[in-house]
Amino acid sequence: MARAQFQKGQRVWVECVGVWARIEQVQPVWAKGFDEPVRVTYDVGLGREFMAQELAPAVSDPAASDTASSWRMLRARNKWQTAEDCPHHPFPGTYPVVVTDPQDWGGWRVPGAEYDRDPERIEYQARLIATAPRLFALAMAMIESVSDLPEDAPPEMRRLAERARDLTREVTEVPGSAPTTEQVTTPISGRARPLPDAPTESRAPHAA
Repeated sequence: MARAQFQKGQRVWVECVGVWARIEQVQPVWAKGFDEPVRVTYDVGLGREFMAQELAPAVSDPAASDTASSWRMLRARNKWQTAEDCPHHPFPGTYPVVVTDPQDWGGWRVPGAEYDRDPERIEYQARLIATAPRLFALAMAMIESVSDLPEDAPPEMRRLAERARDLTREVTEVPGSAPTTEQVTTPISGRARPLPDAPTESRAPHAA
């Protein structure tokens, strides 16, 4: 007999489409003479039903524990244009790079032609990327502050914290392993027990 691998509201990765979705409906298929469903499918809002083997739960990414305190923006020498060749650049003769390693390795940069096409936009992107870890930490602090005393938080703050939670999950969660068989996890009948990686907090309504 089949048992549900996921529960309503759980965030899952849809492998064949390559997108995240949420379980909108758990749909057991019953057959005459059986006390339990013979099959369970899931509606995730993508136009058809999915089997458990097509979905993967969200799990925490171990890399998300990195505080990313070493992210910073540096200026590199412009090797393709001299300062005299590009007086329209914000900082003629240099371009921004964002490094994410204490030894000034890794990170983000763009090709010279792309920087020259719109240097102000690239400069803005570099500042934003370098600041992202601190903005992420601020969002996590807001989520924790509201979750500690949800009844005392204003409705707008709860709404913002919920949006922040959804956004941070896009950073901290990655697809886990899809179930290979309909193993027993959560009974269809009765009240479903939340899975370890399923969101269990109350969800504040989003503003229209």
